Amino acid sequence: MPKVSRDTATQGGDYGAVVDRAEEFGDYTVDFVTFREDIDHRPLLKGLPDDRCQCPHWGYVFRGELTFHYADHDEVYHEGDAFYAPAGHVPVHTEPGSEYLQISPSDELRRTSEVIMKNFESLRGQG
Repeated sequence: MPKVSRDTATQGGDYGAVVDRAEEFGDYTVDFVTFREDIDHRPLLKGLPDDRCQCPHWGYVFRGELTFHYADHDEVYHEGDAFYAPAGHVPVHTEPGSEYLQISPSDELRRTSEVIMKNFESLRGQG
């Protein structure tokens, strides 16, 4: 049976404010995510439908706190929480030092990540 840990994941990288270690298993991707800074993802999601993440995620928060904004409410996930974030969310707050596991459909995640990385590079070039 395949397995992965934060230390054995072969994809992702260290992007300064966030470290993402990932591995694909068939149609799903497992990400171990650590935030060093509070990041509002709104500028990073520009260009996606409704400027919102269109990829659903299942996850577990090891440490810290995450806030996801939806069209009609916010959800706050704390240390020890398992969560499901359906398509249409925007991460608007991540407590520095937060660590979580995220499992996502690989195709949807890839499309979302391409937009995020394009926007990240554009914003980094402005700074």
